[in-house]
Amino acid sequence: MSSQLDYEINKELGECYLFMGDFDKAEEYYRKAANSNTKSDAPYLGLATVAVQRADLDKALVLYQKAASVEETDKALCGIGLIHMEQGQHQAAFDNFARALNKNAENIVALNCLVREAYQLGCVENVLPYLEDTLNTGVEAEAVRVTLAGCLIYLGRGEEARTHLEAVLGANPANNSAKELFDTMAA
Repeated sequence: MSSQLDYEINKELGECYLFMGDFDKAEEYYRKAANSNTKSDAPYLGLATVAVQRADLDKALVLYQKAASVEETDKALCGIGLIHMEQGQHQAAFDNFARALNKNAENIVALNCLVREAYQLGCVENVLPYLEDTLNTGVEAEAVRVTLAGCLIYLGRGEEARTHLEAVLGANPANNSAKELFDTMAA
């Protein structure tokens, strides 16, 4: 029981020091947490965040991968994707963001990055199911619907896009992004 309590305390201290920007202390406590509970991905995610803050992307990638090997969560996969994206490895980034969304369709960071990578790779059609899945969760529904409409316009599917934009503007006539896309379609 003491080991679990040590883990919780060290993880919390790591999070506090990370929040305060004391990366040395954060790293120290996350390492202690990782040593007292090898079945949790949280300390590795924390250590990866410290590595990102220090601009050590190679180390961050290893730590995100370690976190994913302990427990393959959407956060770990999204972290791996972000590092690949930053390193210009677009297909690897896309694949990890897609895996993250398969675990949690509400991961908006993974969704936005997946869309960016789809444009980069020329496979915008492939993000439509992910956008629709996230739309069905109701999270950030208005923004997701506008992004989906933008993708549909890009793919030459204007009527489908119009339906989504009309739904957004019907609920929120002040949505500038939807208005701009709608005006683009009319031009």
